[in-house]
Amino acid sequence: MEKPDVIQTEKAISYVKKTFASKLRKKLKLTEVSSPIAIIDGTGINDDLNGTEQPVGFSLKDMGGPRAVIVQSLAKWKRLRLHELAIPQGQGILTHMHALRPDELLSPLHSIYVDQWDWEKHIPGEKRTLEYLQQAVRKIYKALYKTEKKVAARFTSITPVLPQEITFIHAEDLARRYPGLSSQQLENLAAREYGAVFIMGIGHSLSHGEPHEGRAPDYDDWSTINADGYHGLNGDIIVWNTVLEQAFEISSMGIRVDQAALLRQLEITHSTERKQLLFHRMLLNGELPASIGGGIGQSRLCMFMLRKKHIGEVQVGIWPQTLRDEMHQNKEMVIL
Repeated sequence: MEKPDVIQTEKAISYVKKTFASKLRKKLKLTEVSSPIAIIDGTGINDDLNGTEQPVGFSLKDMGGPRAVIVQSLAKWKRLRLHELAIPQGQGILTHMHALRPDELLSPLHSIYVDQWDWEKHIPGEKRTLEYLQQAVRKIYKALYKTEKKVAARFTSITPVLPQEITFIHAEDLARRYPGLSSQQLENLAAREYGAVFIMGIGHSLSHGEPHEGRAPDYDDWSTINADGYHGLNGDIIVWNTVLEQAFEISSMGIRVDQAALLRQLEITHSTERKQLLFHRMLLNGELPASIGGGIGQSRLCMFMLRKKHIGEVQVGIWPQTLRDEMHQNKEMVIL
């Protein structure tokens, strides 16, 4: 028989996911759709993340041998799906992504299994602006804020901690304010100060010569000059985790590249050979809609909302036996 607290946690996880997904769909006008676990390799559709991670792959014998890969995220697939489904401007899609990232280093925040809400919205070309990006962030944050209130009302041991509003700050301003610190240290300072922060412009080199963090060149637009005079129309939603006492990323998102931004970012990352791939050809030919999109970690969100110390408490993953033994001895932590 399963431990009662495991069953209670599973019920709480289901409640968090249903509550937040419902609010997210309404806020952003999204329709839930199905999505793949694997796609054909060599199309440019799979997410390259930082460019070094290797996806899980296998051959499809019944199709003559083409190689398939397990998705690492659906950042580009969603934009292609907007086109295929002819989603009108002002509306979008939401899907439950299940991915494998075998190069991920296991930690209390990271597993090789990734589950998230992947969303993408068709926008007019003139909405590729910092103002529109911030409007979308506020809507997502409002869904987070209201979900926490609902969770706290249902589970009385949980006290709401999120501020009513999210704060916006560019990675350049953050780096100048606290020179010499790592990106994690900067995020800790900002999240502790504000409670919830959207760090903008992640991917482009800052004045000290390095980006806040790396980003693939072919989905988020991190190189266009925005209305504030900085590079980037993207960023991360980060909150202060009162249990772990550190910054806690909930979502990475952004306005997607247009033809000019794609070409510029392929040049910057020395990956112009990608122009020959299916996804990139379609984008450069003007076949794909202008869009905004992102991913929101499902296990991450449950971990935060339910005040858990380890992602293994809200997700069935692969963990070292030493960790399982440690959790078995720790009455405050139960791994799923």
